[in-house]
Amino acid sequence: MPNGAYGAQVSVASGHGSASTDRVMRFVPEFATPAAASQYALDEGVLWVERQTTKPILF
Repeated sequence: MPNGAYGAQVSVASGHGSASTDRVMRFVPEFATPAAASQYALDEGVLWVERQTTKPILF
């Protein structure tokens, strides 16, 4: 980032071929190191996937 901090973003892809999707999430917090930004993005991506897979299936 212009101020020397690092931003975090993550991409979660699923599906195959024409049924594939990709969710890109960019986060507001700024981080002092690339490792801290990467860890935050990874943690948030995993939480998002867990929330998606634990939703009840409605018929």
